[in-house]
Amino acid sequence: MKRIKRAIISVTDKTGIVEFAKELASSGVEIISTGGTAELIKNAGISVIPISSYTGFPEMLDGRLKTLHPKIHGGILGIRENQTHRQEMEANGILPIDMVVVNLYAFENTIAKGCTLDEAIENIDIGGPTMIRAAAKNHNDVAVVVDPADYAAITDELKEKKGMLSRHTRFNLARKVFQTTARYDAAISNYLGTVPDMPEIEDKKKFPDTFTVQYEKVQDLRYGENPHQAAAFYRTRAKGGLGDAKKHQGKELSYNNILDLNAALHLVSEFHDPAAVIVKHNNPCGTAVSKNGILSAYERAYACDKTSAFGGIVGFNRKVTKEMAEVLNRIFLEAVIAPGYDKEALDVLSAKKNLRVLESSEKADDCPSDFDIKRVCGGVLLQTLDKESAADLKTVTKRGPVDAELEDLLFAWSVCKHVKSNAIILASNGRTIGIGAGQMSRIDSTRIAVIKARDAGLDVKGSVLASDAFFPFRDNVDMAAEHGITAIIQPGGSIKDEEVIKAADEHGIAMVFTGIRHFRH
Repeated sequence: MKRIKRAIISVTDKTGIVEFAKELASSGVEIISTGGTAELIKNAGISVIPISSYTGFPEMLDGRLKTLHPKIHGGILGIRENQTHRQEMEANGILPIDMVVVNLYAFENTIAKGCTLDEAIENIDIGGPTMIRAAAKNHNDVAVVVDPADYAAITDELKEKKGMLSRHTRFNLARKVFQTTARYDAAISNYLGTVPDMPEIEDKKKFPDTFTVQYEKVQDLRYGENPHQAAAFYRTRAKGGLGDAKKHQGKELSYNNILDLNAALHLVSEFHDPAAVIVKHNNPCGTAVSKNGILSAYERAYACDKTSAFGGIVGFNRKVTKEMAEVLNRIFLEAVIAPGYDKEALDVLSAKKNLRVLESSEKADDCPSDFDIKRVCGGVLLQTLDKESAADLKTVTKRGPVDAELEDLLFAWSVCKHVKSNAIILASNGRTIGIGAGQMSRIDSTRIAVIKARDAGLDVKGSVLASDAFFPFRDNVDMAAEHGITAIIQPGGSIKDEEVIKAADEHGIAMVFTGIRHFRH
């Protein structure tokens, strides 16, 4: 056990710091502080020693230089049981510092908001990482606090143990320091690795020479994709996405649940109108939009494939109402994710105690993420996120799509992005009616999409078709014509494009090229 007699406090995130400082002061801890933190503590009526008074050296260089001083680092690094250390500290007027309460300049938040290179560099903390690393190294004698979430537990222990902290606590706090600095340095390294130093003559770099990934664990999972695999869920420290989703009820999330929830969140975020998506095994089995609200959208999405919807994941881009909740309770579902729930809706859903009900904090498009990362043997693959939409359509057939067809083509193309290749989407009036996913042959995907529509009792005639990649042959167009499909959207770019376009013209099908594809492996 080590008694805390003196603490230095210097924080960027001032959440809870006044209350924590009061607790330290009430335990007889002498507080040294810097700049704005010292002012905040002083204004709260807490006794505080400005760092410049303690070191005898002014804060200077616009605040860049304030804690880099032997009286600070000697007080942190000095080993109390080491006689030489004690003598040197006494000879130089260095007092022991028993606690360091520091969090770092908000570099990640600064770059997330968008900034210049100079602004980013100015938000690289120097003194903070130096202090907390020193304190963590000397955790046998010094407690180091970098996370406001730890204030309450530390306060409780100080009260319980009469101003002392255990070695177990100090070690765990030190461990968090190196996790923090590793993440912090990774963020700086990754950012500087992607920006040019002379933007006026150099294009923006996309990929750094060294890429470091840093996540924090949210929870252990029951198992991975299969029961014999162990798994855990990690998140970025930036806000947003599934890592910050609020879980209202239900069983623990599984590895597969999280994958499917991610797929649902990304797809439903494609749409501005009220939308619903039902996902099974990382593929949508039904998607729809409706200006009449999410209940209408859900019912139309569910009708696309009622069989596959059983045990699925449902995503919405609007708040769930009581009426919507009552409809959801009619079938077995694994999970629901939406940006909000009426209180009455949560009451209704509580009848299904195992149903996982999540409230997403943000749209998927707003979730902080720079790259899509896939692991391979001996390394990882990085790519930019697929956020492209069909902005520049090119009509390649004699007949262009009419307005209703064009609207459905764009809808189907948005869904297509989220379906495993080879992907074929049949759509009509703002909803999918048949989906062919993950086949080795595109004609098989087309065939499956038609079969799924017919099995659901939905009329393929008059629908439109989206293909994630170009048609290698005309057979897909011939099959589409056979079933009364009237318009097709596809990337184009095949050596058989002329043959495919000719087939569409023969059948009176409107065809547009996007110029981009949406492979999803």
